[in-house]
Amino acid sequence: MTDHDRGQLVLLAAALVAVALAPLVLAALQLGYHEDVRATGDYDDPTADTVRVLNGAVTEASGEVPGEYMWAQRDGAITAVRGELRPTIDQLRTAEIERGTVAEIRYNASAAREWRSEHCSDGPNRQFGTCVADSGVVVQERTDRTHVLAAAFDVTTTTERGETTVTVVLRAVENGESQ
Repeated sequence: MTDHDRGQLVLLAAALVAVALAPLVLAALQLGYHEDVRATGDYDDPTADTVRVLNGAVTEASGEVPGEYMWAQRDGAITAVRGELRPTIDQLRTAEIERGTVAEIRYNASAAREWRSEHCSDGPNRQFGTCVADSGVVVQERTDRTHVLAAAFDVTTTTERGETTVTVVLRAVENGESQ
């Protein structure tokens, strides 16, 4: 074997290695890499966590309302529910501050009115009484008692990655639909 043949053989082997490695290089480029990016399974969505905790608080705050408030006292029931939710909302706003996450939670009165329009039947065939949306809380008259159906919120979460805002209507009753 001559030096010329040996050189061609080395060149051919290098070409084969390059062709074999090309798919690996392309795959690595497509996947991307950055040391600050957490794996999907490790990433907690702070907005989803906030909404989950808020949902439990709405259910808890509304549970005793029918036993304590007649329909004529619905304004007091709404005030009481909002008062029960205040400590949870205050805690959620600052719970993750040391990790660089801040949550802003506001009642959304227009979303509550829209939810009332879509979920509370009007007319003579309805099963329950009138629904009212006030201050972001939807209540309904059932056997002259006030029942909390839902509460609407705007939740804005700010992290080092950016800001996320969602509008949620959290239902307070298990069987849901009113009529």
